[in-house]
Amino acid sequence: MIVEKNKVVSFNYRLKDEQGEELERSDENQPALYMHGHGGMLPGLEKAMAGKTAGESYEVTLSPEEAYGPIKSDATGRVPLKHVKLPGQKPVKGRLKPGAMVEINTKDGLRQARVIKMGLKSVDIDTNHPLAGKTISFEIEIVEVRDASEEELAHGHAHGPGGHQH
Repeated sequence: MIVEKNKVVSFNYRLKDEQGEELERSDENQPALYMHGHGGMLPGLEKAMAGKTAGESYEVTLSPEEAYGPIKSDATGRVPLKHVKLPGQKPVKGRLKPGAMVEINTKDGLRQARVIKMGLKSVDIDTNHPLAGKTISFEIEIVEVRDASEEELAHGHAHGPGGHQH
């Protein structure tokens, strides 16, 4: 079966930066999963997956525009400390170091951000993805390609083993 719209793809990956340093990898016992053609994957990676089959391995390099986008200069700002939480909704206790990842309560829900600077009552943050503006590479091994279930099609995304997971 080939990767095309409405197919669920499970795959293993290794993500590397421009210098070839590994940034992330999937657990070989729990491949990543997505439904092709529904916007749940980086645009360049989804494009590179199209037409592949289970058992294929390949490498792909993505420009910032194909991956996490360019750095947005308007993605920085100052937020009152009361709206900032550590991942997992833990309250901030003590000083946050520049580069620390936090969660910001917004009118649209939680949003991840990186700390630029912390003051007494506010935090300067950057909401750009940490890999925005960077060229990245993936080593991909496609494990399985299958038809999406009716439930997955209705929800617009893949479900893991055992069904609905959210």
